[in-house]
Amino acid sequence: MRKFKTESKKLLDLMINSIYTNKEIFLRELISNASDAVDKLNFKSLTDDSIHVEQGDLAIRLAFDKDARTITVSDNGIGMTEAELEKNLGTIAHSGSEEFKEQNAESQGDAVDIIGQFGVGFYSAFMVASKVRVVSRAYGEDEAHVWESDGLEGYAIEPAERADHGTDVILTLRENVPGKDGEEGENYDRYLSEWGLKDLVKRYSNYVRYPIQMMVTKSREKPKPEDAGDDYKPEYESYEELETINSMTPIWKKRSGDVEQSDYNEFYKSTFHDFEDPARTISFHAEGTLEYDALLFIPGRAPFDLYSKDYEKGLALYSSNVMIMEKCADLLPDYYNFVRGVVDSADVSLNISRETLQHDRQLKAIARRVEKRVTSDLEDMRDNDREAYETFFENFGRGLKYGIYASYGMKAAELADLLLFWSAREQKMVTLAEYAKAMPEGQKAIYYAAGDSRERLAKMPVVTGVLSRGYDVLLLTQDVDEFTFQAMREYVARDMPKIYEDDAAREAAAKAVADGAEPELEDRHLELKNVATGDLDLATEDEKKQAEEATKEHGDLFAAMKEALGDKVEKVAVSSRLVGAEESPACITTEGPLSLEMEKVLQRGPEGDVEGMPKSQRVLELNAQHPVFEKLSAAQQDGDSEKVALYAGLLYDQALLVEGILPEDPVAFAQRVCELM
Repeated sequence: MRKFKTESKKLLDLMINSIYTNKEIFLRELISNASDAVDKLNFKSLTDDSIHVEQGDLAIRLAFDKDARTITVSDNGIGMTEAELEKNLGTIAHSGSEEFKEQNAESQGDAVDIIGQFGVGFYSAFMVASKVRVVSRAYGEDEAHVWESDGLEGYAIEPAERADHGTDVILTLRENVPGKDGEEGENYDRYLSEWGLKDLVKRYSNYVRYPIQMMVTKSREKPKPEDAGDDYKPEYESYEELETINSMTPIWKKRSGDVEQSDYNEFYKSTFHDFEDPARTISFHAEGTLEYDALLFIPGRAPFDLYSKDYEKGLALYSSNVMIMEKCADLLPDYYNFVRGVVDSADVSLNISRETLQHDRQLKAIARRVEKRVTSDLEDMRDNDREAYETFFENFGRGLKYGIYASYGMKAAELADLLLFWSAREQKMVTLAEYAKAMPEGQKAIYYAAGDSRERLAKMPVVTGVLSRGYDVLLLTQDVDEFTFQAMREYVARDMPKIYEDDAAREAAAKAVADGAEPELEDRHLELKNVATGDLDLATEDEKKQAEEATKEHGDLFAAMKEALGDKVEKVAVSSRLVGAEESPACITTEGPLSLEMEKVLQRGPEGDVEGMPKSQRVLELNAQHPVFEKLSAAQQDGDSEKVALYAGLLYDQALLVEGILPEDPVAFAQRVCELM
């Protein structure tokens, strides 16, 4: 028995039990080692004329024996001498593959793709095996040797027999461990089946560049006997056949011009378990200090759990065609969590377990490029396939809006131009840029209204009032919409016609254009204004004057109505939004940052009924030109305080209903209506 050339048992125990979090990756590590061995021989055959290797014969074999509880991984690669077995397997954390890469760094190319780095992957076998035998014969040697260990104190190396060059790694699996006290046990039998091994290969090693072969059991119909009667029923027999169980060439390594979209669609549906084709396929190769391939998909529909806490984002991360992480969340920002796909790079610095990365600056560099490509493709879809983009936005637009809100507006520059909202005037979805381009001259803000349906919003007095003045209103119907606009505060409209401060400058610019100059453009900062909050400053000078006069003249009436409504409103005032007898008699607006719609959204949340939740500062605005206002004035002049209070309550509750909010006391509201009837 030879001792391991390290701190012995303590370090070996660390290798076996602490480095890896997932036991099933043992097969990935052994196949990667086998691939490296084949690659080394292949490389030598390309650089040494005395070595003759048939490329088509290079392969990796898998086998299992259920009764003996063994799994065998074989290769016909370069093999190892006794000294190399001692050096590579007897010294923990010595990587023969890494040493080979360093020695041949200048002459390596696409013909070789060494995977190993740390020299510990082999020891992952002891996570599932009670004993490991390695039978190896080096290329050009006549003698083979066997390395054997139980993974505890040491190992033995003895002469052995092997017909040809290469290596066999034979694992004797541990016995199953039953679960205790409600904890799940260990079922090692799951690896002793065709399905179990094929599943691990497909998941982790499907794109190893050499064929991984295994004898698989198949079924076929027996020949029909010549003397069979009319009632003959077909009989079947089982047989074994050597089958290649990995795909070898990953689709993302192929040039996009050589791949049909149908092939991409099939890969997407089979890999990511979707029954619909992707809405968009993005394939690109990056070169430079960090080289990688990326194949990304924008799904055609939103998964049912996209907005649940259990949903996991991330791209599959491969290194040298071997899967490292099934979902690497760091490769995608949260607002692009719907993107699926693969990133493959041999340059990323993996940690010793090859399950995570050492340097997240590399990951950040890839993530930035991925984000830019996704954004670019979404912009292209928006501009050149609007119908498809509107379908995409219906599925995933909420996440883009939340990306702006969650970043406190920091991501607005990247995401704002991807947003779509319903235009009350155009009766279609428009971008903020399209809204800005269609604004009349002199408009300084983007106007919006928030609620639960377009139909109700379009009829609201605060919306119709703005529309009647010639300005468009965006109708926001998702709960995150107004929070997004609050985080953005403004939208920067690019390349807008320049606004001149005086007539002289305007005339000079017009003359320059007439003489052949290009019209001057500017970036315009447009405030995002809720039509139901604050002063929109849309009234004409005459309308403002009339409102001021009405406020002075009827100050006692407003004070009485405020007293009747109590703390339901901050104040009662003449409206500059509602002008004309045909408009509504009253509307509710708010002061401060919290609108009625935001208040409703917060109340629907988990803490909506908690005392101290913020409330909007409500203002009851009256249409001084409506007949109802005359009735109010008359009641005030007659000293009928009860009628003023009755009318105040009715107008307030009526305005609430228009906003989609039930009166605080529906019974009292019904009684007031009956009194008037």
